[in-house]
Amino acid sequence: MTEQASAVRLDKWLWAARFFKTRNLAKAAVEGGKVHCDGQRSKPSRLLKGGEMLEILRGRERFEVRVLALSERRGPAREAAGLYAETDQSRQRREQEQALRRLEYQSRPVPAQRPGKHQRRRLQALRGKR
Repeated sequence: MTEQASAVRLDKWLWAARFFKTRNLAKAAVEGGKVHCDGQRSKPSRLLKGGEMLEILRGRERFEVRVLALSERRGPAREAAGLYAETDQSRQRREQEQALRRLEYQSRPVPAQRPGKHQRRRLQALRGKR
């Protein structure tokens, strides 16, 4: 069960909603400008209330979510998913970007065989490692 509170710290909520693995990572993301609350940059100690919109940039992924519930406790993933609702536009954009990354990965050139001794040395020299 989620603990109902009137307000929760932003970094604590991000951690409880499982956007970040640790509170320290959540705090660093907020301080680094990767999290915006209602379109404004905020501090980790900002008190978050239900109904607010968050923009979260995590690596290559960008989430736009509405806060549905508050919790200071990190629970199971099902519980965490109930704390927010992602917008349809955000979900579609993330899926498109994910499909593009998958295509890029699949279309990369793959050599027929591993480089031999001389080829490996030439590659290392080209990369400046020798």
